[in-house]
Amino acid sequence: MEAYRALLTRRSIRKYEDWKIPKELVNKILKAAMYAPSARNQQPWCFLAVDEREILDRIPAFHPYANMIKQASFALLVCCDKSLVKSEGYWIQDCSAATENILIASHDQGIGSVWLGVYPREDRVKGMRNLFKLPEDIIPFSLISLGYPDEIKKQPERFDEKRIHWNKW
Repeated sequence: MEAYRALLTRRSIRKYEDWKIPKELVNKILKAAMYAPSARNQQPWCFLAVDEREILDRIPAFHPYANMIKQASFALLVCCDKSLVKSEGYWIQDCSAATENILIASHDQGIGSVWLGVYPREDRVKGMRNLFKLPEDIIPFSLISLGYPDEIKKQPERFDEKRIHWNKW
């Protein structure tokens, strides 16, 4: 799929077919995540891949917007490893870029996804820490629900020239 087309046609998919995503495809998606831009090339991200149904089904108990995870065949938890941070505060942008790359790469490979915010919501951070037994220096940032799509969403028109300012406000 052409990159520009992927950017415009990607949608949050919350309904999935009951098919497993092959590990090779997950690795391909994670490789794209690791090629995201990063401040000072610090690459502070690490990832937790989750495919056990019992674990996935426990997430909506503490994340109020994660009900679709009960249908998903897979989830990726994007985290920050504080020991890799060189520029304090920029890990948020780095992990956001990695998350976006996961969404685009998934779409390109025919996988539906949705970004579920975790950080900075303390209840969600705590829930992820407890569920996955995360070490103290690992900060859960975002959870991405993944699966083969069982819904098709149309591309809305989002371009709004009124939001563009040239040379001054």
